[in-house]
Amino acid sequence: MLAPWRSPLSSAIYRNRSKPFSRYFQLATVTPEGHPANRTVVFRGFLDDQSDVLKAITDLRSTKIQDIEHHPVGEVCWYFTKTREQFRIAANLQLVTVAETDPTLQQARQTTWHNLSDSARSQFAWPDPAKPVAEPTAFDVSPPNADTPLDNFCLLLLTPHKIDHLQLRGEPQLRCLYTWQSDRTWKTQQVNP
Repeated sequence: MLAPWRSPLSSAIYRNRSKPFSRYFQLATVTPEGHPANRTVVFRGFLDDQSDVLKAITDLRSTKIQDIEHHPVGEVCWYFTKTREQFRIAANLQLVTVAETDPTLQQARQTTWHNLSDSARSQFAWPDPAKPVAEPTAFDVSPPNADTPLDNFCLLLLTPHKIDHLQLRGEPQLRCLYTWQSDRTWKTQQVNP
């Protein structure tokens, strides 16, 4: 059974589909030194149709990998301009790498890679991120094979445990909190905006 927040989020995604930037959300993590780190990532769908797990991708060479390995939690802030809704999603983070032993997760990694555009796959063959700038020709790479993910390609899974949904339309504005409980159910609570 899907979580009670899944329908409002799916509706917001659908209703904002004409805005390409609505596929982007901000993901905050904590560095090993305890500092916040925030970046924009692309929503790549849910793990499957019956899952509440969100998908993103990352490069194993990126700095966020150290953050996630040190403290595998994060928070998403996702704003939809057309419907004027904000979702803040606190989640446990899981990296699915080439070394993943779970066949279902390994298949999800491979399928996600396959579904990327050639230009998105090519970025994983570029020079190392955050290193001194390379010659422009170093970025002129042929698209990698769509059926074989590069070793540095990583599927990032976000398993929510708290969602704060704020609808900014109307007076008063509507706000709902969804919290995962120890009995493995979701608590839904309307709160003041």
